[in-house]
Amino acid sequence: MQCLLPLACVLVLAAPGLSMPIQTLNIFKTTLSNTSASALKKTSWPKDCSELVSGSPSGIYIIQPTGLHPIMVYCEMNVTNGGWTVIQRNQKDTAVTWAESWSTYKYGFGNVRSEYWLGTEYIHQITKQKVYQVRFVIWDASNNIKFADYNLFSLDDESHGYRLRLGSYTGTAGDAMDSNNPSKVHNNMKFSTKDMDQDTSRKNCASHSGGGWWYSACYSVRLNFKGGMTWGSLCKGDCKSSLILIKPSPYR
Repeated sequence: MQCLLPLACVLVLAAPGLSMPIQTLNIFKTTLSNTSASALKKTSWPKDCSELVSGSPSGIYIIQPTGLHPIMVYCEMNVTNGGWTVIQRNQKDTAVTWAESWSTYKYGFGNVRSEYWLGTEYIHQITKQKVYQVRFVIWDASNNIKFADYNLFSLDDESHGYRLRLGSYTGTAGDAMDSNNPSKVHNNMKFSTKDMDQDTSRKNCASHSGGGWWYSACYSVRLNFKGGMTWGSLCKGDCKSSLILIKPSPYR
């Protein structure tokens, strides 16, 4: 479909309820860069999902983190007062392989409405705006919903390996991200992919374990994976679904 009003088309495609592959975002980055500066200045995008108007439904929206071009995200508005930006969603029977390269993980992949990774660079850019918290939502082998909240969440920049920083844990899933076992801890680890090995193991955990993640040597949590996922002792290779949500933390 040819669009005579590029910015208007982006707005239509970002409407809640419409599904859009992340790979398509590069097209819209080009479209937006070719749109006049005056037209863009007339549009004020929220910096994350917490800035949406109260009462907005869950769905696909455009946000624009400080210093970044507009991007499409899924906003979860029904969980704990809403305002959550979804940075990851996966299911056991996903069509997404998750065994992607560093550059693909950097800018995201998948389908915003179903299984997707927002992009490590975009996650970093969002979390450097304010102090953020994170919620990991896990559906275990019996399809029971468990969660793990960390009151602080951020990623270092790419030059520092998108190192993960987590705060204190509360929840029902267990503190699997900050294990006392140094070979299975994820907090304070750099992000690794099959072509960028930054873990603490002699082997390449991302290549061996099937997807990019904050590996040590190797994991107690494996959510970026095609097939049954793992979250500590809650479900070892038979988690059914996962969701990772972030929003500004009340601890500022």
